[in-house]
Amino acid sequence: MYAVETKPLSRRALDGNARFSSSIGQNTKFTGSLSGDGNIVVQGKVVGDSEINAAVVITETGSWEGNLVAEVVVVSGEVTGNITASGKIELLASARVTGNLRCPVIAIATGAIHEGRMDMGSAMRVERFFEKRSDPAPLQS
Repeated sequence: MYAVETKPLSRRALDGNARFSSSIGQNTKFTGSLSGDGNIVVQGKVVGDSEINAAVVITETGSWEGNLVAEVVVVSGEVTGNITASGKIELLASARVTGNLRCPVIAIATGAIHEGRMDMGSAMRVERFFEKRSDPAPLQS
């Protein structure tokens, strides 16, 4: 199960205890704006700008078109749009992001593709890593 711990952040942003309260399924397309305080996992497609006061995970089958603001964002799928996170952005090896990243902590796995700018303010902390687990965690909502 994916989980999130907001403070302190470990290398893996989702190591923790909280569950996901919402999910966009693999064969689902959502068009519009999402907002709220619950963690969200995206296995399908989201089109629109959203502000989430929690974690958002975009799986390998997931895609996001639009700007995303959240506490923690983990991407292993595709994003076209800007990502702003108050805590951490993590791009896994299969991630493909076209857009700007704004966050105090950004982790980028070898193999991830990012086309755009990074703005980290005064934090200036970029983590690069090789994923040692073949499957970061089983997916359950």
